[in-house]
Amino acid sequence: MSDSVNKEQLIKHLQGGEAFMALEDLIDKISFEKLGEKPQNLPYSFYELFYHIVFAQKDILEYSISENYKSSEWPDDYWPKESTPDTEEDWKKLKKDYFEDRERFKNFILDTDIDLNLPVKNSDNHSLLREIMLVIEHTAYHTGQMLIILRLLGLYK
Repeated sequence: MSDSVNKEQLIKHLQGGEAFMALEDLIDKISFEKLGEKPQNLPYSFYELFYHIVFAQKDILEYSISENYKSSEWPDDYWPKESTPDTEEDWKKLKKDYFEDRERFKNFILDTDIDLNLPVKNSDNHSLLREIMLVIEHTAYHTGQMLIILRLLGLYK
């Protein structure tokens, strides 16, 4: 299989909808007012999970391509301080950031000069393929949790 075919398959998984629901298919099924609810004593809200997905994707993207990457503190930087965004504008910006970063990652992956098997900018041991798979698996895992929250809130069957 050619490198371009492999890259196209990875992009399909990055965008979701292959083995897990695409975020764009569920992100607007919850009202702003319910973003911070933690149904049945779950330790996180829909917002907290989405924030975490956005932060991790951006962190892995920067780790993979940036000359100026700085490590974030785990777990403090990867989770929001509050269970809900301050304003609806903050929520809209977070969603916009996610989709813009995913598009940046997609365009980087599809660059014909990029080799999936070579180390990323900030590691001698981690290939781009590893980092892409990490984003895909991480997003899939937490998307499933977000879907459970929607179901527990009665917003999705």
